[in-house]
Amino acid sequence: MRKFVPFFLCAVLMLGLYGCSSNSEETAGEGGKKSITLRVAWWGGQPRHDYTTKIIEMYEKEHPHVNIEAEFANWDDYWKKLAPMSAAGQLPDVIQMDTAYLSQYGGKGQLEDLAPYLKDGTINTDSIDDKVIEGGKIDGKLYGFTLGVNVLSVISNDELFKKAGIKIKDDNWTWTDFENAALKVQEKTGQYGSNGMHPPDVFFPFYLRTKGERFYKEDGTGLAYTDDKLFADYFKRQVKLVEAKASPTPDESAQVKGMEDDFIVKGRTAVTWNYSNQYSAFAQLTDAPLSLHLPPEHLKEKALFLRPSMLFSVPKSSEHKKEAAKFIDFFVNSEKANSLMKGERGVPVSSKAAEAVKSELNEAEKKIFEYVERASQYAGEADPPEPVGSAEVIKLLKDTSDQILYKKITPEQGAERFRKEADAILKQNQGK
Repeated sequence: MRKFVPFFLCAVLMLGLYGCSSNSEETAGEGGKKSITLRVAWWGGQPRHDYTTKIIEMYEKEHPHVNIEAEFANWDDYWKKLAPMSAAGQLPDVIQMDTAYLSQYGGKGQLEDLAPYLKDGTINTDSIDDKVIEGGKIDGKLYGFTLGVNVLSVISNDELFKKAGIKIKDDNWTWTDFENAALKVQEKTGQYGSNGMHPPDVFFPFYLRTKGERFYKEDGTGLAYTDDKLFADYFKRQVKLVEAKASPTPDESAQVKGMEDDFIVKGRTAVTWNYSNQYSAFAQLTDAPLSLHLPPEHLKEKALFLRPSMLFSVPKSSEHKKEAAKFIDFFVNSEKANSLMKGERGVPVSSKAAEAVKSELNEAEKKIFEYVERASQYAGEADPPEPVGSAEVIKLLKDTSDQILYKKITPEQGAERFRKEADAILKQNQGK
């Protein structure tokens, strides 16, 4: 029987020197196969938990010798709980992975190279573009298999825009247009005009791309942009919107623990900056009409890019790597599984699965597919996976952002401090 283990419980057990281990006693199952237990972990909101549970049930029915323990949490708690499991050598057999953490876990030798499982056909890639697969590679090693493709988007509450008299022409709007729209929403409706472009580690790098710059150097040894005025200008705008109550304070943003708490779900903002795959869940969680828009100033420098929405990784510590790879294959290639996901984890990477799902999509899901297709026409080259040390840099950027928004330091001071400390972290990658 499948077991559902709250993610926080596994972490507690890790700290208590007990294991949520997949090394359970194996017994003979149907067809003579040994019964095994796989632990599968992911982050997300309730809609994702619900359909992933159904996919797991579907997989267990087709593979009766496999029992799956599901471990899930919201984004913040997920990574907090993964760390002690990693330290104890007790990572789940299948880990939902983000590109921001791929280098951290893969670079430390904790993740299995999945390439052999593609080569022997365990994970079938016949209908999957090689460029999609590349999104999970670091130094030629496939440490994560992309589950879906998405694109950065601006999701709007159309009722608040209408009340404020705002119409977005997203093919050519500017950062100034965005700022003015946010201020006007607050003036006319009393609600926020933007969710604050939180977290900054996603949106500041995009801002840099619109200026023809990049966040990290290609070799991961430092920051790529050289003009600190870009940093200062970005955060000056954020400060201005917070001061005008057109954007939430850091304290208010910290209260958002999951999609159910998001400002756009509560009807408190006209805009949430997010990835396209999030649109479906937001649409389910609110009655307000929502729309997807291309972000400001994306066109000139081809700032948008197709991004792995998330990946599945297999740790080296797993005793059931091939079975874990079989689960990944089912997840990405099964039309039945994808008919339950319907793009919530990004547009399916399998062209066959994507085509099969289209006829079953509701209006919100169709909008995601259409948006990704539209955005792909303007997309530039994707950034490489974040380098080793990126988790520390991300924390530094968030802390610096908070200090600026709390007015403990100026944007200029923040720019100088961030560069000095970020470069010191990334310098350790030299010679690797």
